[in-house]
Amino acid sequence: MYGWIWRHLPGNALIKAMLSLILALAVVYVLFQYVFPWAEPLLPFNDVTVDEGRAPTQ
Repeated sequence: MYGWIWRHLPGNALIKAMLSLILALAVVYVLFQYVFPWAEPLLPFNDVTVDEGRAPTQ
């Protein structure tokens, strides 16, 4: 997959490296702004079970 992207980017190696960095930053931005907030209510991270009445044993 990365080879396919590299072959299809225009320019020499320096320009391809800069475009790859911009592409990676764009993917991270989209994940943090749209995908993770959408998926967060669907994940069970807040479903914890804790015994409130018991003292910790040592």
